[in-house]
Order: sequence, then structure tokens, then C-alpha cells
Amino acid sequence: MAGSFLARLLAGLLVLSASSLAQAVSKAQKADPCAAIGGRKWVSPQEVRACFQSAQVDQTIKSNILNVINNTLAFHTSVNYEFQAPEPFTADVHEDLLGDLARIQSQKYPSDYELHVDLSRTLKRLNDGHCVWINSCYVRLFVNYLPIPLTLLTDSNGDQNVHIAPEAFTVASAEFPDQIDFWQNALPGNLKGKLETLSGAKVISINGKGPFDAVNANALITGSFQGFGTRQNAFFSSYQRGASGWNYIMGNFAQQSLPLSDKVKLEVLRDGRTQSDIFTIPYRSRFGPASRNFTDSASWRANNCVAVRGTNGIDIHDSSAMRNQPSFTPLMTFQQQPPVDPQLARKQPLNVILDASPLSDVILPPVLQPSLTPINGSRSVAQFYMLKDGKTGVLALGSFSDTVFEDFLNGMLQGLLSLKSLGATQLIVDVSNNGGGFICAAHWLHRIITGPKATTVPQAGLDTEARDGPLARLIVQQIINTNADPNLELLYNPLQWRNADNVFFTADTNWLIPPVELTINGRRDAFSQKLGQECQPEGFPSTPPDIALFDPKKVAIVSNGRCASSCSLFSITMAKEEGAKTVFLGGKKDIPQQYCGTVGGQSTDFSTIDTEIKSTKLKDNPLAPPDLLVNGIQGITWRLGFGINDPTTPEEWQDHPADVNLPLTRELVNNPVAIWEEVTARLLS
Repeated sequence: MAGSFLARLLAGLLVLSASSLAQAVSKAQKADPCAAIGGRKWVSPQEVRACFQSAQVDQTIKSNILNVINNTLAFHTSVNYEFQAPEPFTADVHEDLLGDLARIQSQKYPSDYELHVDLSRTLKRLNDGHCVWINSCYVRLFVNYLPIPLTLLTDSNGDQNVHIAPEAFTVASAEFPDQIDFWQNALPGNLKGKLETLSGAKVISINGKGPFDAVNANALITGSFQGFGTRQNAFFSSYQRGASGWNYIMGNFAQQSLPLSDKVKLEVLRDGRTQSDIFTIPYRSRFGPASRNFTDSASWRANNCVAVRGTNGIDIHDSSAMRNQPSFTPLMTFQQQPPVDPQLARKQPLNVILDASPLSDVILPPVLQPSLTPINGSRSVAQFYMLKDGKTGVLALGSFSDTVFEDFLNGMLQGLLSLKSLGATQLIVDVSNNGGGFICAAHWLHRIITGPKATTVPQAGLDTEARDGPLARLIVQQIINTNADPNLELLYNPLQWRNADNVFFTADTNWLIPPVELTINGRRDAFSQKLGQECQPEGFPSTPPDIALFDPKKVAIVSNGRCASSCSLFSITMAKEEGAKTVFLGGKKDIPQQYCGTVGGQSTDFSTIDTEIKSTKLKDNPLAPPDLLVNGIQGITWRLGFGINDPTTPEEWQDHPADVNLPLTRELVNNPVAIWEEVTARLLS
């Protein structure tokens, strides 16, 4: 009896102890909401927001961020152009960036998270995927998901409606096998456990309003592209050829890089039904693949919010700093291209957008992936196919970057030659969701398709200009005076560039003097003289063919409008100079569709500019930005490409209307081969 009593007493104490411990843990988590989500893969957006909003604004850090952004913007080409863009983008780009940064400096915020959202959206209003602010403390720490990506479908009568993507359940069950049951059980009434039946359903309303109310609201904050139609398209699912396979892009409705939405209420009409269903489905937040684990607020900020190697620049003369360069930098996480070694990025100029949404690793369902056999030359993001008609070759090009520059470009040539040898007489280049990459890869592809001619030799791209501020001029002068860059690693080295006659500058030429002074939107500005081509022959891996491989008028460039940077450079020169056809996938019929956007000329970022400053011993100059204290990225356009039809103004602000807006049907949506065959029938036959 005594033993039994003692056992019961001990068990009671253990229960009490466990209960007390649970209460203590619960109390601690309420006091520190970050502890409630630390170490968990899936949480609710509300829990993520509670963690984010628990951090108060640190005035020192706020001032540091604003100082870095403001001083880095002195190197951004487009600040004054973006104050009020000309037609056709006047209604789309009209951001007083410097004025808003001054407002943010004086504004009070309830938390550091609200400060971040204001900063991020302020720069996103430029609709310029090169000039963005990203803070890894918040962006993609957790990613919001729904299992029902949307698409815009056109029926046999030509009517367009928003639908849940026909492949939605296939995608979600493959990507979220550990969360599907949660969503199945979250559905109400007769829909519970029937998530699959929502695939393909027509969407009647989103949160009680017409679907395009939500589409257009998202277009106002998603940024990246000037064209309104392209930003509308960001809401919907799409596909991309990635480095290791075919990716499925969920779209802004089903994937959010911040915990913006907790749930969504939908009214839908399911396939085969005559009566609509109304239901609410919650978003879920998944821990980001590039995020670092944490257990509480302190470790969240220590592991994810503080500057790391690669956040700031280095002095290239500091051997220790050069040896300790990371092979993967924070910048690379957000560039819309496969990871490129920092050493290669310094040698080969890049033009690539930054995006808070990660490069997707969600897999395009196998039934939608091309079943055609890739032909010789295919590697990584560049895949070559021959369609069944025996005369149409396809280059699916998901990026203008690859890990090995020479192999990438030579692979393009080999692939096109292989298509020719198989009898191809016409070519489709699918650049859907291509965020850019190596500038010389764009020049090379243009050159090898169309052969040597006045539009490809020596310049297969656009003439450019750099912003010409006082600190930039000092950097060039320091390189000249001190021989600061004997290995040609710095952007501002005169030996890197040619003048408008395509003659290299000499080592003692300050190519920023005298500045070309302009007035843009009533504001004084200054740019460099015109710069000529940067790729031929040094930037080409081999001698290109002395004949055209394809008649450019038998070339069709296909995308969902999300073709940026080097992708834009290629598409624009092919369309405007060579007469290549352009196809926009799935845009709303009553909205003008641009076949590309975010042109730029060369993009870069704060850390690269900081390396220029440190390597020329100008870090103490009052115009120089300080080192960032947070794990952040500020992107900019460093050179601005000038127009083809009007060479006196930037190509960025000139019209790029697609020749064809190809409506997406159930048979075509996210089905690359079906799309290519339809383009062939409509444009190339």
C-alpha cells in the first residue's frame, strides 16, 4: 500500500511538473512570440507576424539602412526618370523616391516590420526589378503558401475568367505532402477532404469582390516590371526552365514572401457543377530554405538579421578579405538566375533582376513537362528541342546565366547548329520568367542567330550611359592615380569600357569627365558619355559563325512578359532590329501587353559599389555609404541602355507591345510543348 501511495504521489508530482513546465513554456512563448515558431517548419502567418512585430525600431539601424540606400541611389541611373516616367508608363511609374525616403526617416512605426514593409513597397513602386530593397530578416524567412494557384483561362467563346489552375492539386500534393491534410481538413462542409475537386474551378469572387480586384491590387505592390499587364500576370501560375529541371511558379496569389494574408474567402464554380461553393482557406507559412534556424527572438535576429560576409563590399587589395570571400552571397539568393560565382560576376557584366520571391524549386508536373528529347547543346537553363513538324526548333531559355560562362555560350551555338542539322528552318525562343544574366550571353545569342551585319557587329546590344555623380568621378580618378585595379576587377576602370566609337578608353582617361548634364523631370542630373559595346570579341568564348543560323523573321520569342534585364536586351534587339515576332502568354485581352520589361543596361548592388569605394580608399568620403548593419541588399541599375528607335532616350521607357497575346486555354496553360505548337501554327507556318 505504501509503495502504491508513493507511486501515485510521484506520478502526481510528475503530472504537476509537466503541467507547470507546459504553462511556463506557454507563458514564455507569449512573452516572446518568436519562441513559438522557432524550429518549426509550418506555422500560421499570424504567428510569423507576431514574431516580426515584436521587434521595435532601432533608430541607429534605421538611420544606417536609410543612409546606405540614399547614398547607393547616387549610382542608380533612373531615380529622376522614375519620378515621372514618360508614356506609355506615365501611369505606372511615378515615385518620388528621395521624397519618400525623407518621409520614412521622420515617420514613427509600431515595429521594425512595418518599417521594412514601407521601405520595401516604396522601392517596389519604381516597378524596376533592379532597384529594390530586401532585408533577409523578414523576406522569405517564412514563405506563405496556398494549395490553389490561379490562372487566367480563355474559353471557346473567347471569354476570359480566373480559374484555380487545372494542375493545382497535382502541384500541391507533390510540393506540400506534409501539409495537404491540414488544407483538406480546413475546407468546410461537403468540400472537406475534397481539395482535388477545386482544380480547374472558375473563380467567381475573391474576398467578396471580383477576381480582378485582387489581381489589380497585387499589381500595385508586386513591383519589378513597368507594364501593368505583366504585373497582373505575376498573380497567376506559370512555368520556367530551371538549372536542374522544369519549375512551376506558384504566382503571387498562392505564394507570398511575407506573411501578408492569413486566409482567403473564395466563391468558385467547380467543374461539372451548376451551383457555386463558398469557402475560406488559410494560408500556411513554411520556413524558408535559405533561412537560418532560431529558437527565440534573440537568435532569430542574430542568425538572420545581422550583416554577414557578402553583405558589404571588400577591398580587393586586402588579401585576407579576398581569401575569405563567400562562394554564396546574400545577393545570389535573390537574383533571378542560377548562382554565379562572385569572381565570375566581376569578370562578366550582369544584368539581372532581384526578386523577393525565390527562384522556384516547385516542380512542373511531369505530365506538363516536355516529353521531347533534348538535343545536343542542351545544358542547365538552356534546353533545345525539335518539334514533331520537323522544321521548328525550340530553345527553352530560363536564364541568361549559367555556372560556366564559356560552356553556356558554346552550348547555345552547339544547340542551334544541332537544330539546323536536323532540318529546323524556324525557331522559338521561350524566355518565360527569364530574369536576365550575362550581358554578353544576350549579345552572343543575337549574333549567332542573325549572323554578322550592321545590327550585330560590333554592337549586338544597346549603347549605355552610367550615372555621373561626384563620388563616381572620384572612384575613376583614384583608379587612374593609384593603379588601384591592375587585374581589371572594378566596374569603373577605364580599361573596361569603350567610347561611342567602340574604341577602348586609355588607362589615364577619366571617362566620367566632363559629365553630360541633363534636366530630367525638372531635376538636374548628370550622366557619362555614351559607352559602346562591351562584348566583342573579348566577351565571346569563340568565333561566331560567319552566316545567319536562322532567318530572324522566322524566329518567335515567347514569354509571359516576365523577361527582364539581359532577356530584355536580347528580345528588344531581335524584335526591333531584326523583325523577330513576340508572343505574350495569357494576358488580359483589354490590357496592352509588353513582351519584356525592366531593360536597364547593367545592374549591380550596394555590396559591389562598396567594393569599388573600399578598393579606391574612399570609404571615409562623406558621400560614401557606411557598411550595412543588417543582412540587406540594395539593388540598382548601374548603366542605362539607350533606345533603338529613339537613341536619345532610354529604351527602358519605350514601348514594347507584343505582336500576339496568346490566350491560355485548359489545353495550353503551363504546357510548354502545347504552347510552342500553337505559336508555330499561328505565326511560323
